[in-house]
Amino acid sequence: MRIVRIEGLEHPDLADYARLTDVALRRLTEPEGGLYLAESLTVIGRALRAGHEPRSVLTSERWLPDVEALLGDRDVPVYVGATPALEELTGFHLHRGALASMHRPAPLDPRALLADARRVVIVEDVVDHTNVGAIFRSVAGLGADAVLVTPRCADPLYRRSVRVSMGTVLQVPWTRLPEWDEAAPILHEAGFTIAALALADDAVSLRDFAATAPERVAMLVGAEGDGLSRQALAAADVVVTIPMAHGVDSLNVAAASAVALYALQG
Repeated sequence: MRIVRIEGLEHPDLADYARLTDVALRRLTEPEGGLYLAESLTVIGRALRAGHEPRSVLTSERWLPDVEALLGDRDVPVYVGATPALEELTGFHLHRGALASMHRPAPLDPRALLADARRVVIVEDVVDHTNVGAIFRSVAGLGADAVLVTPRCADPLYRRSVRVSMGTVLQVPWTRLPEWDEAAPILHEAGFTIAALALADDAVSLRDFAATAPERVAMLVGAEGDGLSRQALAAADVVVTIPMAHGVDSLNVAAASAVALYALQG
């Protein structure tokens, strides 16, 4: 690793870390540039163990020994600066040790991802990065095999999603699905029953569905507010609902995902 002391914030190689509070800018530049940002030593460590390669690392003097231990003999520039300078550069307090600009892995083919899976979660058009990260954490913790996101779903590798997921987005296999007219046949050809979590007159109770669940289940969840699209509901083989009390009709999408996955553990 190559240690570079930061003397000025105009260095072009620091552009990956600039203006992180501008969500619209990051959505445009991160996917197109083939990069994502891993925040904290824990998350960087998970990224490295997943086989992802860093382009550079940003840290303070205090955390430099920990960064050195993580990177080992990788030939990676490590930018080291005073805390006030790092805050000015990134727009937030870098209190989790380090920030790494990581090369994105190549997208997985949905068919290959589904080949050996038994329980997957499909996330349709959820644009809140916190919810996306929380869903990944539930998938990792409750033993599902993969996550598939729709074309308009928020980027799972956005910095906030990665942080909320505690880095599990880097260990849970995931990929993007095409539009439903192509996605549904891919899932059905792989032997999956598409179970949509939604409210409907003909919905089956989650308890009843889980009691006789098919061998392969793709649990489909949608954005809060609008819920699942008409196309998603048309593609579903069954609509499943979580019984609620006290006049509450639904849970937060991340909480609902966790409840459904726990029920499907059998």
